[in-house]
Amino acid sequence: MANLSLETLTLIPRPQSFQKAPVCSSPSCRPPRSSFCLLQRPFGVSPSQSPKPSSFCALSCKSLIPWSPDSGDEVGYFGAAQVEAGDDRPHDECGIVGIYGDPEAARLCYLALHSLQHRGQEGAGIVSMPSSPTAGGRRAAPISITGLGLVTDVFNDSSLRQLVGSSAIGHVRYSTAGSSKLKNVQPFVYGYYFGSVGVAHNGNLVNYPALRSALERRGSIFNTSSDTEVILHLIAISKARPFVARIVNACEQLEGAYSLVFLTEDKLVAVRDPHGFRPLVMGRRSNGAVVFASETCALDLIEATYEREVNPGEVVVVERDLDGDGSEFSITSLCLLPHMERKACVFELIYFSLPNSVVFGRSVYNSRYHFGQALAMEDPVECDVVIAVPDSGVVAALGYAAKAGVPFQQGLIRSHYVGRTFIEPSQKIRDFGVKLKLAPVRPVLEGKRVVVVDDSIVRGTTSTKIVRLLKEAGAKEVHMRIASPPIIGSCYYGVDTPESEELISNRMSVDKVREFIGADTLAYLKLENLRKLLGEESSGFCYACFSLNYPVDPYKGQQKQEDDGQAEDLNSYGGDSLRKVAANY
Repeated sequence: MANLSLETLTLIPRPQSFQKAPVCSSPSCRPPRSSFCLLQRPFGVSPSQSPKPSSFCALSCKSLIPWSPDSGDEVGYFGAAQVEAGDDRPHDECGIVGIYGDPEAARLCYLALHSLQHRGQEGAGIVSMPSSPTAGGRRAAPISITGLGLVTDVFNDSSLRQLVGSSAIGHVRYSTAGSSKLKNVQPFVYGYYFGSVGVAHNGNLVNYPALRSALERRGSIFNTSSDTEVILHLIAISKARPFVARIVNACEQLEGAYSLVFLTEDKLVAVRDPHGFRPLVMGRRSNGAVVFASETCALDLIEATYEREVNPGEVVVVERDLDGDGSEFSITSLCLLPHMERKACVFELIYFSLPNSVVFGRSVYNSRYHFGQALAMEDPVECDVVIAVPDSGVVAALGYAAKAGVPFQQGLIRSHYVGRTFIEPSQKIRDFGVKLKLAPVRPVLEGKRVVVVDDSIVRGTTSTKIVRLLKEAGAKEVHMRIASPPIIGSCYYGVDTPESEELISNRMSVDKVREFIGADTLAYLKLENLRKLLGEESSGFCYACFSLNYPVDPYKGQQKQEDDGQAEDLNSYGGDSLRKVAANY
């Protein structure tokens, strides 16, 4: 057995649902055969050494649902210290929620995740924290339920009843190909010396490989291929006090994009990276409960009032007010992370966020409407009707039609029972079944000169099929208008995009792209005009996918460190910011 440091061993109460789990009777399921889950495998036995049991065997269960703090058993957590092929550069576009101070926190979290479903459809999870200690006086352990699929696939009334407590965090996940595994579904819950902590993360860490390599050389063992797990390891090994200082210490070592919510037995902590790449907003319910979410649409559904953004580089701590009777809680804002120029992802306004949301302090609907108007002014064309590629192209098409003085009509009907093309994890799915997703309306198109507005062109294959669909439905001319500049570079800050060589605008001129997709004319929103539309705040947005000007080196930490320099960096726990936390918190 390899030498393991104390930092790599985690004590976790036995999950209640596994105490009476069935034992696999298959002869191929050799010892250790038991009614325990994988977390209870003896130390030194890796997952690859254990046979795969039948689907009814308790050994097949990997999710941490729900823990029983009354059980006296504790088990060691021994994770597989390897990364699957293709998981070395995780790129996630996800949605997160955090709620503190509401007796129905988990159910509200479920509803909020449902409103954020457009941000990820491959997995979902909720972690709640019981409000009171167990009958034996032990600290309450977090309760976690995660699963693959949509929010409504993962949760039902029975599972939500198990998620007790007045605080909870949640996550919806989209991953790149090869990473869609249950063990990578968040929120993650880890136990360490001072208790348990749950985390949900939206973003991508560009120095994840270097950090993970350094941690593994120190003896840390990883159970997932997610960059989020690095954050928990950095918190666990930090010598800073108190817990908030540990978070700050960990985040100071991160490079890239991260909006985070942490949950402990007495705190909810929200953190946003110094550049503010990914959105994170804060709101309040009428009963005073505090809510954090990726978009304001989540606040609207659960009747929380939008208050403000979590600022770039800000740490917001919500906890019980110890000076009162325990029924009130305090909110502390710590702007301790290094101050950098804001670089919010402009693609949130173009495509990802829902039109009814406010992100980065801007209405998504108004932004897209103005993008469409600008398109009509930049590249006018004689046409009879304006249509949109639903759903994300609709608002820009409305703006285009209004400015051009041409009627907007619904020329394409989208099936809402098929996932969004850009969100699917492989090109094979992206290129399949456009007709299953979009159906042309012949009376709108037949014999008409049609302007079709879309939010972006990535590889060009879907646009080719849309143009062909419209012409087969009788359109006399098809003029494609794109409410964003040409995408010429990959995103490394939390949005899954193909490699640059797969991006059609990286390889072809506008006229060549027009020829490839078969449109009569093609025009994009010009980058300089996009900046003008964003006004005085234009310098605070990231345009890397349009300009190749990356605010953070996307290859930082990608090369494996040959010396112990990075490991030595992880032993440095000082710094002015930590001293400020200790002094002010």
